[in-house]
Amino acid sequence: MPNTQLARMDAFTFPSYSIDLSTGEALFDYALTGPDGEQRFTEVITLPVPEQSPSDAAVAALGRVLELLHVVAGVSYYKAAAPGQIVLPAPLGPAAAEFVTAVYTKGLAEYAYRNQLPYVLELTPQIPPGRVRPPAEYDNSDRRPLSAVGGGKDSIVSLEALRRAGLDPVPFSVNPNHVIKAVNASSGLPALAARRRLDPVLFELNAAGARNGHIPVTAINSLIAVATAVLHGLGPVVMSNERSASDPNLIWNGHEINHQWSKGVAAEGLLRGALAEHAGLTEPYFSLLRPLSELHIARLFATIDRYDDVVTSCNAAFKLRDASERWCRDCPKCRFVFLALAPFMSRERITHIFGGDLLADPTQIPGYRELLGVDGHKPFECVGEVEESVVALSLLAQQPHWRDTPVVTALVAAVPDSAWATAATSDTFTPGGGPSYVPPVYAKALHSLTG
Repeated sequence: MPNTQLARMDAFTFPSYSIDLSTGEALFDYALTGPDGEQRFTEVITLPVPEQSPSDAAVAALGRVLELLHVVAGVSYYKAAAPGQIVLPAPLGPAAAEFVTAVYTKGLAEYAYRNQLPYVLELTPQIPPGRVRPPAEYDNSDRRPLSAVGGGKDSIVSLEALRRAGLDPVPFSVNPNHVIKAVNASSGLPALAARRRLDPVLFELNAAGARNGHIPVTAINSLIAVATAVLHGLGPVVMSNERSASDPNLIWNGHEINHQWSKGVAAEGLLRGALAEHAGLTEPYFSLLRPLSELHIARLFATIDRYDDVVTSCNAAFKLRDASERWCRDCPKCRFVFLALAPFMSRERITHIFGGDLLADPTQIPGYRELLGVDGHKPFECVGEVEESVVALSLLAQQPHWRDTPVVTALVAAVPDSAWATAATSDTFTPGGGPSYVPPVYAKALHSLTG
């Protein structure tokens, strides 16, 4: 469809969804509509099929989770035209409506900022009138947790905390790549995986110049994980989102723009509320690492060495031709993770993990200046707060094997005195810093790891 027609689209709708429990295949239909016609999409999400048939209660709860997933996964297609109207397929309660609205506004805030579409931040989806049938309560709180694995240090720390506490976690991922598969193999735990297939038409539209940009993919994958947990009779979905994920990158038109919004604590609370109200789940989803800073998590990861040969937190590495390369060593994520881990590891070990030494490479200095708040704003990536970067640098400046490296030397000279003063009083290694939804039994598991 030509972009001129996409530009005239005035509504986004959700015609239907269905699931085949025998194959786990769910089909989600979407439509952009306007005076020139419509553009239809069908997304395919395939859940892993359990060995035993799910109970009637599980099937009923699954249906309600998929209703939410149908709406939330639509952000991938909405953004191709970003019409002013979003017409939801069925009535929703207030908690579910608040969550969905936030996904399409706060979750698309970076997209709106980059595409200069301020109205997206003010969207209010149209909800059909009618009574919302209350769900039956589905209590899965005492069952084995489904632990989301992304291949990076954070999810590895969660997995090991759950394992050491005897909670018998089940690793889970959506579209697992070679890194995630290697991490799962190193864990020695049998894993589950779901598949998400975007409609190929979307890629054709993007190639032809349709609007594009960052979406709240964690919100989508979280609901896929919850659906998988319900289908398999498992317990809560355990994420590994830290407290700094709630920190925005910048303010635009009075709105916070946060690349990691769907990983933040506000999104977590909204999703929990929507699942309780709409699907009846008593303990659906939480982030085990929410009370911790990125730097604290890095210190914990440094005590675990079984994953050194497989871990990566670099998104760009998945696009490299050489599958053995796990870090591109030239992106904000690589820079931050290297900086966060370096104070707690020998230079030999971290260089082995990354395949190179970023703090010995002067070309990395401009990127590190952004992370430290010296230049520009915090990069649009999943990186820690500026204060954490300064704390990490202050630790490195005290260590003989790091303090004289080219990057550390240059950065120590660049950071202003005010930043050093803030770092000196930082609570980086003190758990807390805001709301947390971690249940008591899981909080004990985290405490056993943090000491």
